[in-house]
Formats: sequence, C-alpha cells, structure tokens
Amino acid sequence: MSEKVFPSAKPAATAVPPAVNGGAPVNMNGTTANGGTTKSHLYNPTSRPPYRPQPYPRRHRPRRNYCCCCCFWTILIILILALLVAIAGSVFYVLYRPNRPSFTLASLRIHRLNLTTTGDSSSSHLSTLFNLTISSKNPNSHLSFSYDPFVVSCVSSNSDVFIGNGTLPAFVSNSKNETTFKGVVVTTSIDLDAETVNNLRPDLKKKNGILLKVQMDTKVTVKMGGLKSKKVGIRVSCDGVKGVLPKGKSPSLANVSGAKCKVDLRIKIWRWTF
Repeated sequence: MSEKVFPSAKPAATAVPPAVNGGAPVNMNGTTANGGTTKSHLYNPTSRPPYRPQPYPRRHRPRRNYCCCCCFWTILIILILALLVAIAGSVFYVLYRPNRPSFTLASLRIHRLNLTTTGDSSSSHLSTLFNLTISSKNPNSHLSFSYDPFVVSCVSSNSDVFIGNGTLPAFVSNSKNETTFKGVVVTTSIDLDAETVNNLRPDLKKKNGILLKVQMDTKVTVKMGGLKSKKVGIRVSCDGVKGVLPKGKSPSLANVSGAKCKVDLRIKIWRWTF
C-alpha cells in the first residue's frame, strides 16, 4: 500500500507589488501582472515634452493697408469725376461755343472835376461829376445773362485815386442782344488827405489830360434753356480814357477811342477776392 506524503507547510505566496496610480500591479522586474510594462515616472531632463498643437493665429490686416486702400479709391474717384467734368465741358463748348459778354464805353463827359485846397493847405476837397454812356452786348446764340445792379467807379489810372462812383440798374441780356445805358452819373464830393492830393495834383496839371479808368462790379447769372447757374462776380474794366478839365460851365468830352473794356471773374474765397 503506497504511502502518501503531505507537505508540512503551505508554500509561501509570492508577494505582488502594489499597483501604480491605480493601474495593474507591477512586479520587481518592471512588468505588470498582466504582462505589460509601465512607464517610468521619474524626471528625465533629456526627454521631449509632449506635443501640444498650438491654436492657429489669426491674421489681422494692419491699419496702414486700410488707409492706403482708402486713399487710392478716393484719388481714383476724384480723377474719374474730373475726367467726366472735362468731357462734359468739352461737349458743352463744342455744341454751344460760349463767349464772354462784351462792354463798351461809348462816351464820357466831364461836367466837374475840381480840387480845391484851403489857404493854409490844411484840407483839400475833391468834387466831380461825370456822365457816361455804356453798352453791353451778348454774342451768344443759346445763352442769356442776368445782371445784378452794377457799382460804377472812376479812378485815375496813374495815381489810382478814387474820383467818383455811381450805379447801373440790373438788366437781362438775351441772346444776340445789345443794351445801351445813357446818362449814367458818376459823382463824388470828398475830403482828401495830403498824400492823395500830392498824387492826384500832377495828373490834373497835365496838358494832354488826365488818364481815367472806369470799373464796374456786379454779379451775373447765366441761363441756357431750363438750366441756370449760380451767381458769379465779375468786374468790367475800361482803361485808356483821356479826359480834360472842363472850361466854364460847358462839359468836356473825354477821348474814349482808345478805351478797351475787359471782363474778369471775381471769385471770393472767405475774405479774399480774386
């Protein structure tokens, strides 16, 4: 009969290391109980940090680009508008051939031109009276001019001394029309200072007469069919008039054969007039 052998003690159980961070238990050789391996949690200075994707940066267009774009489009629009205006002006000129109105100083009579000075030369007085005939002509076929009242002034050409003023009524000059005004009175009665007297007296003593200039200032509106422009200031200057002092009560007739009248625009910007 065979004899059974019973061990005297139970075999020692193999110690199982505790689990790392709640994972599978780890053996002494670095393997887990299920046969896997664990990662070392010790700091390694040569190891690379884990890759983390960076957010894609937004590209902002600098403000300088916006300013450049705004300047470019502004200049382009201005150039296009200027080109359109130039084209429209060229078409208008070709179709209608506009011309400036013309003025003529037909006659100038000097009734009075007296410069009197007191005995002690303390004061001087100028008294003048002129009678003018002025005509205006519109050479255009499709344009008409509407004038405001004129301010007529008379000055000496050499010394540029004011010697009289008057007015001319408002009127409308239609196409191919000529308007004449007779008996336009220009007069003054003022006291002059010593400097003005010294400038005017040599002109009055000239044998061939005093050179005069007539200026007329007004505003005009141009009409073409149903179109109407804004009022624009103009100045009419008639230079080259030779007048002589009257003798007695009879007026003297000035020589206006060499007088030429030109029309200039008077553009006022704030306080300056060009």
